[in-house]
Amino acid sequence: MSLEKLRSKAFYQNTIDVWIIFCEEKGWEWYDLDAYRRFISYLRSKDISLQKFPLCVKESGGLYERGRDKTKFLEELSHLSSDDTAAYTIKLTGPHLSTIRSFE
Repeated sequence: MSLEKLRSKAFYQNTIDVWIIFCEEKGWEWYDLDAYRRFISYLRSKDISLQKFPLCVKESGGLYERGRDKTKFLEELSHLSSDDTAAYTIKLTGPHLSTIRSFE
């Protein structure tokens, strides 16, 4: 799936799903807590509006396509307490997609 396909499902998405799809596009491993935290910090540094999203760990989707446990990923994030470990909603505009894809 691409970020455009994700956007076609809903214009606002949570950052966990955006992170997973972005990593798929890049061929990166998405199950990396530190990389996700850097991603959130990067989005914040680019002044992208992020609203905290109360993503329920038990209802987050369970096993993801590649067999990784999305619920476990969220649970591990929940044990860390900082703004870069939360799930947020993000509006997937064209400029935001470009900014996301510029993350290294």
